[in-house]
Amino acid sequence: MEIKVLGSGCAKCKTLEKITRNAVEELKLNATVEKVEDIQKIMEYGVMFTPALVIDGKVAFSGKVPKLKEMKEILTK
Repeated sequence: MEIKVLGSGCAKCKTLEKITRNAVEELKLNATVEKVEDIQKIMEYGVMFTPALVIDGKVAFSGKVPKLKEMKEILTK
């Protein structure tokens, strides 16, 4: 699984990255987590609001920071 956290580096973006990494670790997923801060790369996904989460090339959500429990549900679907 390839996970990308899209965001400029704001507090919400950093929080999303932390929650994502925690969820991957707790679920023991075989996944890589990458932080993408380049605005051009973010726009390639059609994302208008950050932070956003991309899983295997598809935008899972944008403009919010879910709780750890919700993140685990998103990653296991």
